[in-house]
Amino acid sequence: MKVLLTQNVENVGQAGDIKEVSGGYGRNYLIPKGFAVLATRGQIKQAEERLAAQRKRAASARGELEGLASRLRGVTLRFVERVGTDGRLYGSVTNADVAEKIQQELGIEVDRRRIDLDDPIKRVGHYPITIRLMTGVEAVVNVIVGDESGTAAEPAAAAEAADEPEVAGEDTLAPGDDF
Repeated sequence: MKVLLTQNVENVGQAGDIKEVSGGYGRNYLIPKGFAVLATRGQIKQAEERLAAQRKRAASARGELEGLASRLRGVTLRFVERVGTDGRLYGSVTNADVAEKIQQELGIEVDRRRIDLDDPIKRVGHYPITIRLMTGVEAVVNVIVGDESGTAAEPAAAAEAADEPEVAGEDTLAPGDDF
């Protein structure tokens, strides 16, 4: 018996597929539960039309999302947070914070689950973050996290600069020296 699946059925097929199933399985389970209909010419034609319309909508959505991705590529988002010792944040910057910042600065609504951030950001620095809008459509935004003073240097570089005392040498001028 040939049936047209109206819903995804595990171990049988996806919605819109035409499958050959045993007569009892089709008559007693798939058709009464609404998982399938008898595959007639009219049903097959309707399924093909629905599939064509679905592909057209998917192509349109892909075009819109590619335009959105091009607007997002290379965008730099700056976060000013309270910072403790060694460049550690008191809180963290999460994917929800990144989505909110994109909404505020660009007016683009991005689902936080589409932002590829494995762990929340807990240190001062520069982070490239991938936003997966659709399969094959993604954009990378730059996130810079700094403290209230506006510093966004890497914690290790900032610590090294703070630990090195200034030494007057040949390259530096002492008070009273001429150029």
